[in-house]
Amino acid sequence: MDNSQRPWLANYPAGVTADIDLDQYPSVAAMLAEACNRFRHRPAFSNMGRTLTYADLDRLSASFAAFLVNDLKLAKGDRVAIMMPNLLQYPIAIMAILRAGLVVVNVNPLYTARELKHQLEDSGASAIIVVDNFAHTVAEVIGGTHCKHVICTGVGDLLGFPKSLLTNFVVRHVKKMVPDYSLPNALRFNEALGRGTRSTLGKIEIGPEDAAFLQYTGGTTGVAKGAELTHRNMIANMLQASAWLAPVVREGSEIIVTALPLYHIFALTANFLTFARSGGFNVLITNPRDMPGFVKTIKNLRFTALTGVNTLFAGLLNTPGFDQVDFSNLHLTLGGGMAVQRAVAERWKKATGCTLAEAYGLTETSPAVCINPLDLAEYNGSIGLPVPSTVVTIRDDDGKILPNGEVGELCVQGPQVMKGYWNRPEETAKVMTADGALRTGDIARIDERGYVYIVDRKKDMILVSGFNVYPNEIEDVVALLPGVLEVAAVGVPDEKSGEAVKLVIVKKDPALTAEDVLKHCKANLTGYKQPRHVEFRDSLPKTNVGKILRRELRDPSPKS
Repeated sequence: MDNSQRPWLANYPAGVTADIDLDQYPSVAAMLAEACNRFRHRPAFSNMGRTLTYADLDRLSASFAAFLVNDLKLAKGDRVAIMMPNLLQYPIAIMAILRAGLVVVNVNPLYTARELKHQLEDSGASAIIVVDNFAHTVAEVIGGTHCKHVICTGVGDLLGFPKSLLTNFVVRHVKKMVPDYSLPNALRFNEALGRGTRSTLGKIEIGPEDAAFLQYTGGTTGVAKGAELTHRNMIANMLQASAWLAPVVREGSEIIVTALPLYHIFALTANFLTFARSGGFNVLITNPRDMPGFVKTIKNLRFTALTGVNTLFAGLLNTPGFDQVDFSNLHLTLGGGMAVQRAVAERWKKATGCTLAEAYGLTETSPAVCINPLDLAEYNGSIGLPVPSTVVTIRDDDGKILPNGEVGELCVQGPQVMKGYWNRPEETAKVMTADGALRTGDIARIDERGYVYIVDRKKDMILVSGFNVYPNEIEDVVALLPGVLEVAAVGVPDEKSGEAVKLVIVKKDPALTAEDVLKHCKANLTGYKQPRHVEFRDSLPKTNVGKILRRELRDPSPKS
């Protein structure tokens, strides 16, 4: 890569390489196989008191992969959806799907039936692995999709006897967290593992350009689309992150707290893949919203690394008992997914002694684009420097590259940029420049040292606790209400989540209430997409061609 395009290399931290070797691994499966071999006796994942070694991960994923290929007859390139929170079953399923030459489709387990059906239909998933707590959603939509196979699992299935039985009993019958469902042909996860041990997985050729993941996102515009991330994309970003972490990460001795869900691209790449390569030990947090339980889990863990979004760090800081956590080994805290607030970063440094380094990425970039140097003494307000083998530019609306200091759209070129949106070439073309750079939709500037600063967003996307929310999806759902004449969805500042969804509605039925709207949204949208504010107006501001001016709606206005 031409270094003249990357003047920021002069400010790279000592020990960070300018470029990565893309030929180091042919696939994510090959990288994970090497990690399991090198660190066989090291702990790989822990959850609810049960720990799996890398040897366990290798053995269990081999069995599950054999089941997928030999019993379900899935063929290379078939898509398999996973719908669960952070449980031990998750990394096993991911590794099995990849080593079988299949494609992982990560699904938010809190999706409504409407959202799940769209993702299953769009991806063409042949199978889905779902935790019992959310199997009722699958049962509601599975008949209307091409998904042939359902594998269900209980929260406690891999915790060992008798804890597994006790945990599943409490979850189902005491806490009543498993709604009734009917999936008569579904198999159980543990049964699948058992059946997989009775056969072996033949050699499957997996190449760098084969798809590894379909990560669903609204992209920089529009309804949910699957970003097709190849093995090369994921390997590239894992190696880019590894190069950046190399000066501080100690091979075979890192303990990383994984509170962000593995279905989110940040945790998937940063926590699972990047730390697996160096023999890291991932401690999976199943329900990070239970902050007291979260703090109890990590209190005496002596963990070395933690990733999260701003709301997670703020929540921990405000949880009683967090000041009693053992931070003596913590040397890496990485924030991404949404802007890190200065006040939170400063409180974090004071409480833990570790600088909260901000990073930036997108689903479409696997995700890392920029990361701050990890030896920074203090929060600096930037998203950092571009990672190795990456070129970022600031461009105007015509795609012309602007000089340092000027404000424009942040564009990215590098091996981590997605192959494209799954089966949507027109949508892919919309976000690519003529010379092959991805338009991020973020407005930014680059200073004379190469540090990148996000100024604003070009698009109307709303960022709620690190998750993308797209106004037109929300508007489409609300417009289904008979009492709604017109609707616009916008993001407004929110102290807890960074932004929250606000609806501005023109009524068709005068009797329509905010409660009616919120009830409808709750039934059709997952939690982070649900509006927090509803405002009624007599009309919506529009351009002379009738386009709603969402930017005007973000500004405070008198109540109608």
